[in-house]
Amino acid sequence: MRIRIVDAFTDRPFAGNPAGVLLLDAFPDDDRLQQVALEVNHAETAFAHRLPEGGEADWALRWFTPATEVAMCGHATLATAHVLHTTGAHEGAVRFATRSGVLVATPDEDGSITLDFPTAPLTPVDAPEGVAEALGTEPLAVLDTGPDIGDLLVEVADEKTVRGLTPDHKALAAYSERGIIATARAEDAARGYDYVSRCFFPNVGIDEDPVTGSAHTALAPFWSERLGRPGLTGMQASPRSGRVRTELRGERTLLSGRAVTVIEGELLA
Repeated sequence: MRIRIVDAFTDRPFAGNPAGVLLLDAFPDDDRLQQVALEVNHAETAFAHRLPEGGEADWALRWFTPATEVAMCGHATLATAHVLHTTGAHEGAVRFATRSGVLVATPDEDGSITLDFPTAPLTPVDAPEGVAEALGTEPLAVLDTGPDIGDLLVEVADEKTVRGLTPDHKALAAYSERGIIATARAEDAARGYDYVSRCFFPNVGIDEDPVTGSAHTALAPFWSERLGRPGLTGMQASPRSGRVRTELRGERTLLSGRAVTVIEGELLA
């Protein structure tokens, strides 16, 4: 069983968000998948197997953190599409059957890959009592991102505030199903990005996710409405850092980025 580690939403090794990718003949039992994901110990490990021709999807795809299975993951989907294309296992657009419906990944001429994901429904909510103390700053706005994402989207004062956050991860776990997306407008759009974010997901075993594709299905509509443009670039300001190009298309959001395979090996157990 071949296993690959792919850095997603970056064009260089040791940046972006690393994901494990395993291409299988079929899915083993859930306990086995969870054990492998825990051993890989990255934010997500993706497991995929080919489906019969003629159906609505080409490959079945599941994602596991070290602690649990998740309903949606952007960076591990990008990583899986990258592996399929670079190994010759699939050519052109690939349709993935997932818990979030059929998700399409399309290779672009510039070497990037574009993911077609559902746009997260945003609902403004009152800031929960104690969230400011747990996050370490006062929210300007708080929005629920819906059941597929399961986060609170929290706008804070500025880019400097986002970059300087040192939250209480244990305390943050009380406020949403997965975690908190903290965001602010870019200090200087001339740097090549329109907004910044950081993502803290203690409820799925990830204190800080390096670059989160699924979070950008909420960030895209949030910032497109404020900035008046459907096409934007987000900078996730984690220590590893990465950029996600977004294009809002109503109920769908396109997420574009690159990926790099950094490790390839054999799973012996």
